[in-house]
Amino acid sequence: MAKVQLFEIAVARSGDKGDASNVGVMAKTPELYQFLEQQLTAAVVKDFFREICHGAVTRYELPNLQSLNFILENSLGGGGTETLITDAQGKVHGLGLLHLELEVPDDLLS
Repeated sequence: MAKVQLFEIAVARSGDKGDASNVGVMAKTPELYQFLEQQLTAAVVKDFFREICHGAVTRYELPNLQSLNFILENSLGGGGTETLITDAQGKVHGLGLLHLELEVPDDLLS
């Protein structure tokens, strides 16, 4: 097992709609997708964003794209037009999630 940041095994893209952000994570291989399907749960993502996500986190699986999609409710301080937070956009949440550390089996990292 090796501790790696998510960016070593996946790519991400994110955006926002109102007060929710949308984070898509695409595994670099089918084997890594199976690993992420088991390890990258809504609870793990909720805990990672615990300081900014004050609502539920919902996960959707897209196996044909080797991707997981997460909706983070109540994570933008009311949304871009309602919040007092400077630049409260979900665009940065994908990049942020890529810094999550996971214990990954060595055979998946070659």
